[in-house]
Amino acid sequence: MEIWINPACSKCRAALELLDAEQAGYTVRHYLEDPPTEAELGEVLGRLRLEPWDITRLGEPVAADLGMESWPRTGESRDRWIAALAAHPILIQRPIITVDETTAVVARSPEAVRAALEST
Repeated sequence: MEIWINPACSKCRAALELLDAEQAGYTVRHYLEDPPTEAELGEVLGRLRLEPWDITRLGEPVAADLGMESWPRTGESRDRWIAALAAHPILIQRPIITVDETTAVVARSPEAVRAALEST
């Protein structure tokens, strides 16, 4: 299990506290310092069963600078979204827990973290 975090994020810290309380084995990826590639994002999106716009933090200033709110949300624009997330990892919703080869969750709530733990 791997968790993508921003240490400054309270939801990331809460997810780590819950994982520690459950004595879960995991590795931490500071995704702002070690950003995922476009290929990794595509693979994690498949595990999440989400589209890139579903995990994009549109409230970030860079999203406004790029005009992402008005970008089409279609299969044809999917690669554009993924490229933006890879180039600007601050846009990626957090924390993301990759559980196994087929499962991942956006772990913004204790329930989502517990769902990840139940999948192991």
